[in-house]
Amino acid sequence: MSEELEKEFQDKIDRDIKIEPKDWMPDRYRKTLVRQISQHAHSEIVGMLPEGNWITRAPSLRRKVALLAKVQDEAGHGLYLYSAVETLGADREDTIDDLHCGKAKYSSIFNYPTISWADIGAIGWLVDGAAIVNQVALQRTSYGPYARAMIRICKEESFHQRQGYEIMMTLAQGSPEQKEMAQDALNRWWWPSLMMFGPTDDESPNTAQSIRWRVKRHTNDQLRQEFIDMTVPQAEYLGLTIPDPDLKWNEEKGVYDFGAIDWEEFWHVVKGNGPCNKDRIRTRKAAKDNGEWVREAANAYAQKKKERKNKVA
Repeated sequence: MSEELEKEFQDKIDRDIKIEPKDWMPDRYRKTLVRQISQHAHSEIVGMLPEGNWITRAPSLRRKVALLAKVQDEAGHGLYLYSAVETLGADREDTIDDLHCGKAKYSSIFNYPTISWADIGAIGWLVDGAAIVNQVALQRTSYGPYARAMIRICKEESFHQRQGYEIMMTLAQGSPEQKEMAQDALNRWWWPSLMMFGPTDDESPNTAQSIRWRVKRHTNDQLRQEFIDMTVPQAEYLGLTIPDPDLKWNEEKGVYDFGAIDWEEFWHVVKGNGPCNKDRIRTRKAAKDNGEWVREAANAYAQKKKERKNKVA
């Protein structure tokens, strides 16, 4: 029976029919999605922190309003994704507790500090740009609620990327000091942005199965290459230099060859030893604790409303 169900399940995926919450699915498929979607949700929520740090210090009212709207968008993305993971039977509170205790991960990119206004531009341009490359493919992921959430998220992330690029362009076309600030931000965020796509394919044992299930549509290395090929011309237009002396166009392959990524740094950060890991988790824990009264009040109101409705009925 199980073999028949698994065969039917794979047949639906092969025909690009979305898997929905009430459909039968293998436990491994469910667990893979819970891990991936919850990690994605955590990344959206933790990702608010590096940019939120600059809301009160944005250089103009227009920049402040745009950044505030962007951070609010990221909060909404996290909520969409927590809702998606709940359709798989996961408990939202347990999922968040897993993040706070270190059991669950989030994108390593958010464990670096934002030390200048140019960092906000670099995050929008590079980090959101890398996210778009990954997330556009996820609009066609095999699990329906995840795919539908990604359609809305991608639209907003595209705006975030353009906003970041516009900040970088303003700085690059400004004073020598401003252009130097933009170059410095690019120097610091380039390599962590490449690490966002995860380890190389030969170090990613779960990738093959995820692609067979169409949870993922492309491998880490394929997505990383697409991002590089897209971003290098953008940097050239800005008049900025990608901090990779080995970067060069490969005419035969039609892609950019690039230098070796420091995977030792990547794993150092993933294991909780990056510049901001501890601060990020401490801040998220405090936010949850300080917001407890709001959740209690909302639950009490919902219960009271339900009781009134039942009394009328």
